[in-house]
Amino acid sequence: MNEIKSIIDEISDKSKGLFGKDFLLTWQKEKKDLGNILIIAEALKALRDNNISTKVFESGLAVSQFRDNSTRTRFSFASAANLLGLTVSDLDEGKSQIAHGETVRETANMISFLTEVIGIRDDIFLGEGHKYMCEVGDALDDGFINKVLPQRPGIVNLQCDIDHPTQSMADLLHLKKYFGSLENLKGKKIAMSWAYSPSYGKPLSVPQGIIGLMTRYGMDVSLAYPKGYDLIPDVIDVAKKNANENGGSFEITHSMDGAFKDADIVYPKSWAPYSVMERRTVLLNNKDTEGLKTLEQECLTMNGDHKDWECTEDKMKLTKNGEALYMHCLPADISGVSCKEGEVSAEVFEKYRIQTYIEAGYKPYIIAAMIFANKFENPQKVLSGLLNKNNKRVF
Repeated sequence: MNEIKSIIDEISDKSKGLFGKDFLLTWQKEKKDLGNILIIAEALKALRDNNISTKVFESGLAVSQFRDNSTRTRFSFASAANLLGLTVSDLDEGKSQIAHGETVRETANMISFLTEVIGIRDDIFLGEGHKYMCEVGDALDDGFINKVLPQRPGIVNLQCDIDHPTQSMADLLHLKKYFGSLENLKGKKIAMSWAYSPSYGKPLSVPQGIIGLMTRYGMDVSLAYPKGYDLIPDVIDVAKKNANENGGSFEITHSMDGAFKDADIVYPKSWAPYSVMERRTVLLNNKDTEGLKTLEQECLTMNGDHKDWECTEDKMKLTKNGEALYMHCLPADISGVSCKEGEVSAEVFEKYRIQTYIEAGYKPYIIAAMIFANKFENPQKVLSGLLNKNNKRVF
């Protein structure tokens, strides 16, 4: 129990950027706030591992709104809600009145009377997902100010068109545990690389989340992609600014081998070009089915010109001592298993498979920590109360 207490004691009580605030983009948060999320997540995990109840809510809903398919994040959100004592309710737009013209303001208020948190995944439309989350937030503010809502639910970004904060924060916690501390990440080289995939249209938010977050911890971030697979320019500017302010470095290269050279961590992940996602959004909004089919074929052809962008054993030999940590948000396109050619060879993935599962396993605790910090002004005091109360979980 002393070990759990020492984790809880690390939490700063001066983190005002979390209480009552939505968690939308990591670069909107101070580093001390991000550090507190990691520590709260560690504390919640330690409590659960020791069979101590973390149910801080007697009742209440955690509403999830997934506007794109999901396995890991969907179940991570449900697990996080259950961990804290909330009941998950999924907002299925097809079964709601949204299709009949119900406004965002109305929907947001109607689902929030007994709701503590709303988790939203909206990553398909470039320029729309983050904007939608902000619109929901404004509607909740209006409902709370006008006393329609007894409490203002917090919003957790479960992936938008710009960032995937629950993923990148889970990745950061994985790196913290793997290398021993956040301080030990300074000077470590991470290669965030595009990788070939036999599909198209994958969001830009994972690579953007990684370069936007890891540059804040003194890491040497190498972003690699074939020419034409650019990310959102504003996020590139964020990464450059973060690197300048935190003693690390940020580079863009069009060589996967160059990015992997002497890297401590590699993160090969497919994404669609920024320009393609812009065109795709217009076509989706116009319900232009034929245009989407044409764009898909164009992109698949474009992807096919870069089949050598695959994480293979030979490429892993280029990394530091040939033993870099392989990371992925999952699911990975595994060459020879899930497809003929993909992001990573079966041999490399199998070698690091357990590590990627451990990486994914931090996400429920990160989401729970975001909810926890949004709802409790003094998380250290509340967590200490759970430890002292020492209620055993009921199976």
